Amino acid sequence: MPRLTKIYTRKGDGGDTALGGGQRVSKDSLRVEAYGTVDELNSVIGVALAGGLCVRLTGLLPVIQNELFHLGSDLCFVQEDKVKYALPEIAERHVLVLEGLIDEMTAVVGPLENFILPGGTLGSAQLHVARTVCRRAERIVTTLAKEEAIGAYVLAYLNRLSDALFVMARYENHQRGVAEPLWDTLA
Repeated sequence: MPRLTKIYTRKGDGGDTALGGGQRVSKDSLRVEAYGTVDELNSVIGVALAGGLCVRLTGLLPVIQNELFHLGSDLCFVQEDKVKYALPEIAERHVLVLEGLIDEMTAVVGPLENFILPGGTLGSAQLHVARTVCRRAERIVTTLAKEEAIGAYVLAYLNRLSDALFVMARYENHQRGVAEPLWDTLA
């Protein structure tokens, strides 16, 4: 576990930062943007949890938050450095678990028969915000993957997680007895 004895270092005052392996890069580099957006996603999920969600989601989301730390770690280290350090990583099993959650919750809420608007309960709305941040992270990581190597399951995980967050938002409304706001195509 990293031990941070001092939060500020003054090393980034010039607009650069260190990757996990120590390389200095610009704070606006694609890799930093990618893991920064994953960090933002994790924070948005934390806000959803802090606002109060149903018991099932309260049990699931902290696990996902930890997995997002693993994913951020993957993005913070260049491939060559991953062999030097014993880093947690996102594996196929993580993707499969998300698929199982999607199937489980879809069986409860039913198939989507119309486009829905983000909303309903506050928790559902916050999960929709998390979904959109996840989609942005996926777009950034897709661009990064065209330029640099990333973990084999990072993109699949983000793709599945955004779908899972969508279904979790529907599930939260369902568990609270709140109707999903439907897109009115005639408005």
